[in-house]
Amino acid sequence: MKIHFNIDYHTNWGEYLLIHLDILDREDNVLVTRQCPLETFDGKMWEGEITFPHEDATGVKYKYAVYNEEGLVWTEWEVAPHKITFDADTDSYVVNDYWCPIPDDLPLYSSAFTECIGKHTLDKLEKTHASTLQLRVVEPRLREGQRLAICGSIPQLGAWGRPIRMAHTGLQEWAVNIDASLLYHSAEYKYVIVDDRNNITQWEEGMNRKIRLPKMADKQMWIKTDKRPTFDLPKWKTAGIVIPVFSLRTNNSAGIGDFGDLKTLVAWASKVKMHVIQILPINDTTATGKWTDSYPYNAISIYAFHPIYCNLNALPRLKSKVKMEEFLIKQQNLNQLAETDYEAVFKLKMDYLRLIFAQEGTEVLKSTGFTEYFNANREWLMPYAAFCHLRNTYGTADFTKWEKHSTYVKEDVEALCDKDSDTYLDCALHFYIQYQLHTQLTEARNEARRHGIIIKGDIPIGISRTSVEAWTEPKLFNLDSQAGAPPDAFSADGQNWGFPTYNWEEMKKDGYQWWQCRFKKMAEYFDAYRIDHILGFFRIWEIPLHSVHGLLGQFAPSLPLSINEIENYGLKFRKDLMTKPYITDDSLEQIFGYRKDIIKAIYLYAKAEGRYDLKVQYNTQRKIEAAFNGKTDEESILIRDGLYRLVSSVLFIPDRHYPELYHPRISAQTDYVYQTLAKHEQDAFNRLYNDYYYKRHNNFWYDEAMQKLPILTQATRMLVCAEDLGMIPSCVAWVMERLKILSLEIQAMPKKEGCEFGNLQDNPYRSVATISTHDMSPLRLWWKEDYKRAQRFYNTILQKDGNAPKEAPDWLCEEIVSRHLFSPSCLCVLSFQDWLSMDERLRLADPEKERINIPANPHHYWRYRMHLTIERLMEAKDLNNKITALIENSGRA
Repeated sequence: MKIHFNIDYHTNWGEYLLIHLDILDREDNVLVTRQCPLETFDGKMWEGEITFPHEDATGVKYKYAVYNEEGLVWTEWEVAPHKITFDADTDSYVVNDYWCPIPDDLPLYSSAFTECIGKHTLDKLEKTHASTLQLRVVEPRLREGQRLAICGSIPQLGAWGRPIRMAHTGLQEWAVNIDASLLYHSAEYKYVIVDDRNNITQWEEGMNRKIRLPKMADKQMWIKTDKRPTFDLPKWKTAGIVIPVFSLRTNNSAGIGDFGDLKTLVAWASKVKMHVIQILPINDTTATGKWTDSYPYNAISIYAFHPIYCNLNALPRLKSKVKMEEFLIKQQNLNQLAETDYEAVFKLKMDYLRLIFAQEGTEVLKSTGFTEYFNANREWLMPYAAFCHLRNTYGTADFTKWEKHSTYVKEDVEALCDKDSDTYLDCALHFYIQYQLHTQLTEARNEARRHGIIIKGDIPIGISRTSVEAWTEPKLFNLDSQAGAPPDAFSADGQNWGFPTYNWEEMKKDGYQWWQCRFKKMAEYFDAYRIDHILGFFRIWEIPLHSVHGLLGQFAPSLPLSINEIENYGLKFRKDLMTKPYITDDSLEQIFGYRKDIIKAIYLYAKAEGRYDLKVQYNTQRKIEAAFNGKTDEESILIRDGLYRLVSSVLFIPDRHYPELYHPRISAQTDYVYQTLAKHEQDAFNRLYNDYYYKRHNNFWYDEAMQKLPILTQATRMLVCAEDLGMIPSCVAWVMERLKILSLEIQAMPKKEGCEFGNLQDNPYRSVATISTHDMSPLRLWWKEDYKRAQRFYNTILQKDGNAPKEAPDWLCEEIVSRHLFSPSCLCVLSFQDWLSMDERLRLADPEKERINIPANPHHYWRYRMHLTIERLMEAKDLNNKITALIENSGRA
């Protein structure tokens, strides 16, 4: 078999092209991988040839890559490699390709579109000829009932009257085989869109395409890939809802939403012409069984689902009528609560799952379905089950406190899960639960696809430090630090999530397989996903273990400053003054007022020059936290928080790896120590601060992200959406543009400097428009919380005169929702609370009850639930008609 490659690609000086080629067998498995070097005479037209035996090979897939003397520069889009399927009548191929970058309209190539919205079944190409011309082109925007065809100047191309229908052969790729032996020397043609009856509905724009036909031998095929045609087609846009699974409510719920309720929500979303359902993370967070486990971003496993989302109604009934009746009564009572009682619900579900496993589990574990599931997932499922068993045995998920197995050993896990062991049934319970959850979520995903609805998941940036992964692969994490976020609109002191940070250098050694496996597993259930805190792939806010708040964090990786660099800004560096807590009588007066003398007596000792320092038993925030543990009165909380402020009252923080280098403390300008600087010193610090946080790292962090994100975002075909809020360096936009990742656009949190509110019409197409997230106040609540800001929004954005209403009426909410739907963003996904805000008869009377999370509170109880059942929502004719009309009129149906 011989293949001659040609590609038009302009390289820079010192660059060259290679082809990475996989030779495939009948099952599309790779038989052998080859490289084909290409040559050029002008730096633009490249060609090369490869020959290999044909006996077992049925085709090849390949991609072009650019190299220089330092190595790989860039490759084509990984998701859609070029492919040739061999034909028995052909033994020689000539290929003319175009470089395949990540497409600008990448959403149309994602499984969100191809599996849910614009589904086209793949076709077989017509039989090849003695010599064959194969024309290929991509066109992703065709909808149901539309097909691509070709029409040209010669009979074989329809003689400008009879279009030749093309076959849909790959990812948004169309192709046609033409008998080359009957072709003239040259021809002109255009691509056209035809309907089911082969009537032309649209011709491509521009001049006719021209082709010069080379002399072709028998058993030869010329594969010519054309540039994409230009048609006057609307951009794909759609709308949807954001709601945590735990917030769902149906008549059959058990006090919390579950995967069965998710299927019910699909029916409502379809009814109102929505095509996206976005949920929060659903991984298992069970560390204690208490309400603190309600935090969905603190997963103990990146693979396992939370047992609390199991739909008990999908399981068999208990044979004991008495016990079954008891469960039904408890289920109904819990479902009547306004909010989730996490501990009661978790106990109810685990009690039922244990009883039904004892009753039915043995037969289920013998089934073909379970066997296939177990074999496909055993690498993570067995460690997870063993972890759950050991957590329950020792009463803690902190594996460092286990008497046995505190260090992971694969053979020990296999022994715990062995069918002949005493611990097997306990481990098998977790096999059973995960299999049921897998089955139920798969059914929900399939139901969504049948209705043309995208289920969008959420990938948390962190994992629990007492998780299966921290236990089994500790070398991948920095367990001596904690991740968080610098101060932002959500939290003035920053956020401390408590997660360990990632050891990226270790993860890089195998091409980030840990992340790739995580994304691929997610793709089994979702067609789109939100990357929680995409900034974590550029740098993470790393906080020392002794800190409670985020103010003493530093970016990792980063480029800390030397003393010489600091002083080059005109700021004399004084280590004791600038890196130790700056505590004086004046600062104590500011923070504690009349309590300052008590504070000095109990918590401080005097130093020279009128300064104080914290006593050793109170010199970190964790020590202070421990000292005030259990004290919930207002006075104690005020003193505790004031002491926290003293600890963080510094201008510079030593680097955790190189203590002779320094980071300017985030938001230091708000602290007393900054106020003590002379005016010229403040100016120097501000220049240093702005350069450090907004300029110094752009290229450095760009390179960091580009090592990881191209691999991870192309590991699957899920639609990639980023949460790119907060302290955003310029390099984030550069990377997201290059990789075509959807941004998150919130009008109340504009990315343009100096703007209080964003202009929705400036939203990029590749973006998700929303009004609020789970970390924010929903529309009605933020309107009520800050009336002065609401007034400015009313006058400037809505362009209405007079006084704004004190609370947002439904007509005003409808106008805000409508404006978002008419934005250019390809996705407009709004919270359930914000959709419901358009109907005063249905929405909650108190908007305070609509809040899901308060980021400033690391111990927030996540328990918000819909106050309406989805069944009642299905019957809300006026609201449903309003939503449907808005979605249809905005072109999102």
